Amino acid sequence: MTDPRLLVAALLALALGLLPPTAGAQPNPWADAIDQHAAELEEQVIEWRRDIHANPELSNRETRTAGKVAAHLRDLGMDVETGVSKTGVVGVLEGGKPGPVVALRADMDALPVKERVDVPFASTDSSMYNGEKVPVMHACGHDTHVAMLMGAAEILAARQEELPGTVKFLFQPAEEGAPRGERGGADVMVEEGALENPDVDAAFGLHINSQTEVGTIRYRKGGIMAASDVFRITVNGTQTHGSTPWDGTDPVVTAAQIVNNLQTVVSRQSELTKEAAVVSVGKIEGGVRNNIIPETVNMVGTVRTLDTTMQARIHDRIRRVATSTAEGMGATADVEIDRGYPVTKNDPTLTERLVPALDRVADSLVVTDPITGAEDFSYFAREVPGTYVFVGGMPPDMDPEEAPSHHTPDFFIDESGLQYGVRAYAQVAADYLSSHSEAGATEAGEE
Repeated sequence: MTDPRLLVAALLALALGLLPPTAGAQPNPWADAIDQHAAELEEQVIEWRRDIHANPELSNRETRTAGKVAAHLRDLGMDVETGVSKTGVVGVLEGGKPGPVVALRADMDALPVKERVDVPFASTDSSMYNGEKVPVMHACGHDTHVAMLMGAAEILAARQEELPGTVKFLFQPAEEGAPRGERGGADVMVEEGALENPDVDAAFGLHINSQTEVGTIRYRKGGIMAASDVFRITVNGTQTHGSTPWDGTDPVVTAAQIVNNLQTVVSRQSELTKEAAVVSVGKIEGGVRNNIIPETVNMVGTVRTLDTTMQARIHDRIRRVATSTAEGMGATADVEIDRGYPVTKNDPTLTERLVPALDRVADSLVVTDPITGAEDFSYFAREVPGTYVFVGGMPPDMDPEEAPSHHTPDFFIDESGLQYGVRAYAQVAADYLSSHSEAGATEAGEE
């Protein structure tokens, strides 16, 4: 007989968060087979990645990559739709048994960055971007995401008849943002029905990380990546000769004061014990000569927030600071704020349900702090319960502070990390389908 004192102690420990709430969770019945299959596919996944890396394509231009993906999914016997949000691909794997629908997402686009990494498959490509010829490189790891999801698709397709439910594979264009004058990305995929027919119950995505050690997976419940908004401020003064500034109103000096005062929006006007926030001015432009004080100065910046209430308040404070500072200098300021990607929020219930699968995959599963980078997976997670995680891609012997960051010419991924991503995609999908089917659990996201 169990000592009731031990039972009480265990319940108290669980209530206090001292024991993992998923302890004892049963893996899906294909867990070992999935890992074995992933090991067998490792060389193929790396080959896919290198081919995509050597042939990068910018946002809304991922035609070669999309063709490679679509052909692979068709070879696996899936129903495939192409041209979703211009170049996106959606594959549907209908299991042999009834059950829920889970979506797995990978982004496909590269960046206008010139590669400096000394690898045989380094990119030497260039392309047109916003009317300008630019070098192109997979400087954020989307090539690895595509290859990993292709591998997971092959693993799950091999078990199609046993799966209790459906897996939708979302290969998404333009995560880095569509070119000027175009639309693209996750929000357009949602508009065009990527989460419908069949309707998706839960979505999962991951991102390789060049500063996280191979074997580590980082996750958290709630907000994991920030909303990303753009503000534009036009400072209006009165033009005059540079030798007689008193004859006009200087928008350059006014803009400088606005930059300084905007720093107080976060440091003195935001509740930072609640969530982090960032307000940064990235560009100031005005004037044509050294001796002419211009009539206007244009400023552009970014706002990063992890809480929607703070987001709205920070927008209001940016407007107030800019306009009141300008007024105090005798000028005026026009402020426009464009909302970009929403906060990427991991559904707490779904994330808790997926922790056992992630724990089996990772050598080290850690709860991470949120980051102020942004991700348009947020559009999928806004429509259905979603979970998004980071998978390590840094060599084990490297110092994270010395590892090249994303969006840089020296960005590098240790390819031994790809197998962890393949397994994460496949194990999460199999766990979600089997646990939902076997337990008759409530829909993900319901408390």
